[in-house]
This record gives sequence, structure tokens and C-alpha cells, in this order.
Amino acid sequence: MSYKTVHFNHINHTDIFAVSGSDIALLVVALILFVLTGILAVAETSLVRTNKTKALAAANDKLRGSKALLRLSANPKEFLPSILFSVFVCQTVGATLIGVLVGHLLGGIGVLIVTVCEVLLVFIFAEAIPKHWAITNTDKAGRLVAPAVEFLIKLPLLSYLSKILINISEFFIKPNKENTANVSEMELLAMADVALEEQVIESDERHFIHSVIEFGDTIVREIMKPRADIVAVQKDETVADALDLAINKGYSRLPVYSKNLDDISGFVVTSDLIKFLREGSSEEPVIKFVRQLKFVPETKKVSSLLKEMQSKKFHLSVVVDEYGSTVGLVSLEDIIEELLGEIVDEDDYEEPEITEISPNRYLVASMISIEDVNEAIGIELPVGHWDTLGGLVLDELGHIPETGESFDINGLIITAQKVEGTRIAKLIIEKKHLESETESLLPSELDQ
Repeated sequence: MSYKTVHFNHINHTDIFAVSGSDIALLVVALILFVLTGILAVAETSLVRTNKTKALAAANDKLRGSKALLRLSANPKEFLPSILFSVFVCQTVGATLIGVLVGHLLGGIGVLIVTVCEVLLVFIFAEAIPKHWAITNTDKAGRLVAPAVEFLIKLPLLSYLSKILINISEFFIKPNKENTANVSEMELLAMADVALEEQVIESDERHFIHSVIEFGDTIVREIMKPRADIVAVQKDETVADALDLAINKGYSRLPVYSKNLDDISGFVVTSDLIKFLREGSSEEPVIKFVRQLKFVPETKKVSSLLKEMQSKKFHLSVVVDEYGSTVGLVSLEDIIEELLGEIVDEDDYEEPEITEISPNRYLVASMISIEDVNEAIGIELPVGHWDTLGGLVLDELGHIPETGESFDINGLIITAQKVEGTRIAKLIIEKKHLESETESLLPSELDQ
């Protein structure tokens, strides 16, 4: 019986996992690209979320990296293509290197397993976590990465590629020239509202910010004292009579007219009248002492008028319409009140423009602006060519209402509570959808 000798070759299983120097180099490069992907994710998120306003504030505070951040925020389309291209390169090259390394060490099944793991790791640690941190620390992250990104976009290859990408994008997507401003007026108003909600500013500060922003669009007609409320003196009245009128009405300046308010000659100052009275000119006609008065159109911007008043040193203007008729007066005090709110002297009694007389019923002055009454009561009266609540009533009715006459509009009942001749003085606004009382108060009950 013969025996066959069988020889088994000794297999060293550790040879399968033998790692060479080149494998280590591939792994190190892949890890570096992985880290760069996370940094670029922070840069993309933080820089896109940072506007020029925030960057300018940081630069004013001289924070580190703020100057580079300010330069980048001025033109986002210059850095965004470079960042996106760099992210694409890092992710693609990194994934390829990992695939080559794993394929060499573990074979096909290993590549499949590691690819799945790599996708999850890249998403979590190079995308989700960095971007979440950038969102929660936008300002800090932006200043941190801005210098590096600024260096990145200056690299010749990336700079050239960015210009190509920008041109390609603008060929397919035309820039919106109407929306080129970084911050609009509405956004500034919204920012002030948010700042108030987050207790960054006080309510008075928010109101002032709104007033300043809206000031540039306000025209003289919206703030003037209407013709019906003008207190003026006829040119033949004596100095003594004019002074009595000024003192009784509490005015420091009085317009002087000839026949009617469409023929205003100028104005007199109370201090001048006192001086002339002491000099023995009490019986002289006021026309002798008038000062020159400025005339402005009712559509003139209030901001422009304020600059003119400051440069030419005058405090009072007559407001005229397109036909040259006097429609009102506007003073420097009226302009300041548009910014700061009502200014009441010690001896003045200011009747409130809006008074809640019962739940969901309000007594409102007819000369209040539509915007003010909407904001104060929380309603939505329509805005049109009229400026005041009284103008809306006249437009809706088509005639001067009688006392007690009412109409419905936008879920409200508006009633004329007090009418003086051709002028509406007081109105009642009632929210009818809340089923409050529907009976209008008698004029005698509210005529205080």
C-alpha cells in the first residue's frame, strides 16, 4: 500500500490586509479632502447668509476677519462658484481615493460597504454638522472663513473657472435688475419689528425707525394743517387784534390774507406784534409788518421741504394745489412731529384721535391718516387717492354725510358722529363681525 504525500502551501492571511506606503498616502489625502469639504460647507452657508449690513457692522467693530467678510458680501456671485466647484472637487476626488484604497485592500464587497458608510459620514460630518453650526453662528463662522475664501477665489484657475460659470449662469438665468438691492425698505421695517420682538430695541425705537424710513416717501399733503383749520388774520386787522387772536389760539405765527385764504400776503410773528404794540403801533394794520411766506406744492416730498427750511431758515409754508389755491399750511413742527410723534406744549390740550367708547367701537377724528387708524385699531381700511379717514368716507358716499349716516366697508360700520357744515369732524368705527352693539351713540353723548 503506497501513500501519497500531499503538501499544503502555507497561506499568510495577513497578506490580504497588507498596507503599503502609497495606501497610507491615499488615506491621508482623502481625510484632508474630507476636512476641507466640511470647512467649505461652513463657508458656503455662512457667507450666503451674511448680508452687507451685518458685515459692515462687524467691520465697524473692527472684528478679526470682518474686512474680508465685507468685501465678499458686496458681491456674493464672485465667491459662490469657487466654493461650489471646490466642494465638488473635494467630494469627488475624496470618494475616488477611498474607493481605490478599499478596492485594493478589501475587494468589491468591501467597496460597497465602505461606500455606504462614506456617504453617511460625509453627509453627517462634512455637510449637516458644519452647516448647522454655520447657521447657528453665522457671524462668527463668516469672519472665520472669509480670509481663506478670499485667498481661494484669487487662485488663477478658480478665478478663471468662476468667471466661466458666472457667464454660463447669466446666459440661462437673466439677472433681476429690479431686485439688486441687498436690503429693501420693507426688509428694514421687518428687521425693526423682529428686533422689537427679540427685545433688542424698545418700542419707541422701533416706531422711530419706521418713521425715518417712511419719511422719505411722505408728501406735504399728508402732514399739513388743512385749509379748514387755518387760523389767519385779515390784512386790515390791527396789531392789537392780531395779537389777541394769536394768544387765544396759541400760535406764534399767523398768515395774513387780503380777500380770502387764496390771497395770502405773508405772515406775522407774535413776538413782532408784542414789540410793535409796546412801540405804540397797536392800531396799525398788520399788513405793514408781514414777513415773506413760502409757497410749496402739496405733492412736495417732506424730506425735501425739511432740507429747504434748514438751508433758507424759514418755519412756515403755504401749501397750494395744482390750481394755485391754498389747501393748507405746513410748519417745521409738523415735519418734526412726523418723525418724533405729537409734540404738545404745557398749556395745550390734545384731544385723542382715537377713543374706544365700548368694546370694538371707536370714536375717531376724521383727519387721522388711513395708515394710522389701521395700525391703531387693527383693521384694514382701503388705501387710495385719499390720505385721511374723512377722505375715504367722502369717496365712498359721494357726498357730505349727515350726522348719523353710516355705511359698511371691509367688515366695519363707519358712522358720521359729528359733521360741522361741510366738514366731517368725528366718526364712529365699529367691527360688525364681532357682533358688538349696533346702535350709534348720539352726538350729545360724545361731543366733549
